[in-house]
Amino acid sequence: MMNVNDYIKQHIRTVADWPQAGIQFRDITPLLQDPKVFRVLIDIFLARYANAKLDLIAGLDARGFILGSVVAYELNLGFVPIRKKGKLPFTTVSEQYELEYGSATVELHTDACKSGDRVLLIDDLIATGGTMMAGKKLLERLGATVIEGAVIVDLPELGGSKLIEESGLPVFKVCDFAGH
Repeated sequence: MMNVNDYIKQHIRTVADWPQAGIQFRDITPLLQDPKVFRVLIDIFLARYANAKLDLIAGLDARGFILGSVVAYELNLGFVPIRKKGKLPFTTVSEQYELEYGSATVELHTDACKSGDRVLLIDDLIATGGTMMAGKKLLERLGATVIEGAVIVDLPELGGSKLIEESGLPVFKVCDFAGH
C-alpha cells in the first residue's frame, strides 16, 4: 500500500533543463489537474493546521497562491500574497534573495499583516530556501510571527530546508526529491 507522500510525489512531473540547463524543475501542475490528488494534497495541509493558532496564510508567488488561498479558505483565515517585485499596487516592503539560477525580489503590502499576527508561510517547493527566507523576513519586518513554512516538495541537496530550519523556522514538507 502506497503512503500519501508517495502518492503525491508520483503526480509531480520532472522537467529537465528548465528554466535553464542543469535544472530539474519539479512541476506540480499535474497534481493540481487531478481533482482527487489535489484534494488529498489540500487535506494533508488541513489536517496539519486544523488546530493551529493562526491569523493568516501567506503564499509565495506564484504557486504558493494556489495552495495558500485554498488552505486559508478552508481554515477560515485571511490570505496574504507575497509577490514578485512590481506586481503589488499599494505601498510595499521588499526583500531581495538568491535563487539556484539567479536573484529575485519579492514584495509585501505594508498593511498585509499587523504586529503579533501568527502566519503560516506556504509555497510549492524549497530549493535553496531564498524565497521562503525572503517571505519570512518581510512578514517579520511588519511584526508578524511566522510559525511554520509549508511546502509540497523539498529538494534537500540544495540546502534550503536546512537553512530555513537553522533560522528557527520549522518546515513542513509533504515529500522530497532526495538524490535528484
